[in-house]
Amino acid sequence: MAQSIPSTAYSRDLGDELRRLRETCTDFKGAEVAARLGWDPSKVSTIEHGKARPSEIDLVQFLTMCGKDIDFFEDFKRRYRNAFEEYIVQVPDNVRTLAMAEATAKTMLNYDTLTVPGLTQTERYADALYRVAGVAVEERIPALVRARMDRQAVLRRHDRPTCLFYIHELALRQQVGDAQIMEDQYLQLLFYAHIVRIVPADVIVNSAGVRLWEYEKAMPIAYSETDLTQVFVQDRGAIARTRLIFDRLAEVALDEEQSRRKLAEYVNLPREDLDAPGQHLA
Repeated sequence: MAQSIPSTAYSRDLGDELRRLRETCTDFKGAEVAARLGWDPSKVSTIEHGKARPSEIDLVQFLTMCGKDIDFFEDFKRRYRNAFEEYIVQVPDNVRTLAMAEATAKTMLNYDTLTVPGLTQTERYADALYRVAGVAVEERIPALVRARMDRQAVLRRHDRPTCLFYIHELALRQQVGDAQIMEDQYLQLLFYAHIVRIVPADVIVNSAGVRLWEYEKAMPIAYSETDLTQVFVQDRGAIARTRLIFDRLAEVALDEEQSRRKLAEYVNLPREDLDAPGQHLA
């Protein structure tokens, strides 16, 4: 029997991968798989939604039905081993779990300090940012940029999550690429001004950047990232600390109209100011 425990972003990602394997490698519906394997009818659904940890025997039976061999099973078993941990660490170019966590959220709070949030970046800004970071090989950058642009579809849905992006003014002052890239980026942020709050440059917030996602039927997730890692957290203490950060941001950030005016100031900067020597990132 699959062990029912609180799901995580990663367990839901892996469960969804099992669903896709079933749909692409077999002609069976979930109920048919359960009947063939002698499982309870609800067992396939709970595993494919990441709500239960399958046993090794469960995985062997399921993946064998999908035509997979022992090497595939061993790899999947290794990935599943930590799927239900409260702290999940992934490499930064593995965006599938991240994209799924964003796409299924009910609310998303975001705070960024030195760069514009990924979900609001222009394509050219994202490209320039990957190039200056130096952590991705040249041939990988177009795919990484495209994945970032694809994630932005969540903001265009009619049923999109309730979003609020807190952006420190330092991120606006860091020039990524040339002046035209920055001008286009400021304009894009102005388009999103109804969900953007600017934290003034002279305000100190003791966080390098964090996100908090909440769900209808799953635990909240706190998320942070660096050039080296992505960290998904469902520890209750960490969630509480993250809420305190956003409480502080709500106190110190500019309101919607003030943020809109601040963004307009950057849009209207003379071109020579944008090109002036200073905090350039590319």
